[in-house]
Amino acid sequence: MMRDRGLELVSLTKRYGDTVAVDAINQKIAGGTYACLLGPSGCGKSSTLRMIAGHESVSEGDIILGGKNVTDLAPAQRGTAMMFQNYALFPHLSVKDNVAFSLKMKGVDKAKRHAEASRLLELVDMSAYGDRLPAQLSGGQQQRVALARALITQPQILLLDEPLSALDPFLRIRMRAELKKLQRELGISFIHVTHSQDEALALADRIIVMNDGKIEQDGPPREVFNAPRTEFVARFIGGHNVIGHGAAKLAVRTDRVALSKTPADDGMIDAQVREIEYLGTIVNVSLLTGQGDEFIAAVPESEFFSNPFEIGDTVFLTWKPDDAHQLAA
Repeated sequence: MMRDRGLELVSLTKRYGDTVAVDAINQKIAGGTYACLLGPSGCGKSSTLRMIAGHESVSEGDIILGGKNVTDLAPAQRGTAMMFQNYALFPHLSVKDNVAFSLKMKGVDKAKRHAEASRLLELVDMSAYGDRLPAQLSGGQQQRVALARALITQPQILLLDEPLSALDPFLRIRMRAELKKLQRELGISFIHVTHSQDEALALADRIIVMNDGKIEQDGPPREVFNAPRTEFVARFIGGHNVIGHGAAKLAVRTDRVALSKTPADDGMIDAQVREIEYLGTIVNVSLLTGQGDEFIAAVPESEFFSNPFEIGDTVFLTWKPDDAHQLAA
């Protein structure tokens, strides 16, 4: 098993001219963690990843790996490896030679580097493809080769920049499971940049939500989803209604909103059904209240069709007090 050490970012800042892409963030990631940097395009997550890798200069702040300041070290000296979004495989080299390339650059003899490449190809279930060219592989197979190539340097941290974005939905789900399994087997940290909420929730031990160059929240997936700290997190992570105004905003999960055709008590809110979206196991019912607030109720399929609503119906909605979560101002 490869040895792993924790990572600490100290007031890490990246400026491009007058634009602040990463704004003095502080973050600790323990060794052996699968961490996802989650946020919309332009939030600073990829710039953060590239600074950790050494592919982007640091404007201010420090990167500490295992107690050692690596801020000014070259990428090859940091103990990190990066897997790029487009995999960046050499088209003229075989799979085995692609995986072994960094060892060749270090002067490792052919027999040794091919033996290590074969070991890693076996780890990612690609042993049978060592003599093929990248163009002869599927997208998922190319991704496994890129993983093996990144791991051959025995990094303490593997950095992944949107590694699943080019895959079709079915393969994306399959590769999520394979990435998580591989991370557990290796015991090293994976830091994975994504804009996909589902991807982060499925993979991460720790989700770090970024917006406008800053960290909005970090924590275990269940905590981030059930207790979003800010309105941005509640809206971006999905599955929440945000209600109220100013400093008194609340988040209520869409699956905790109960609907009725008749008011059961005085505390229920009347609303009109605007849209109905069938999603298989659930039905999303979009609502507009008499006060002009928009809601979504995620209703289990069997419950919805046992007493269905139609667009234009007036319904009454409520939720339990404990299901309303206070958001920071």
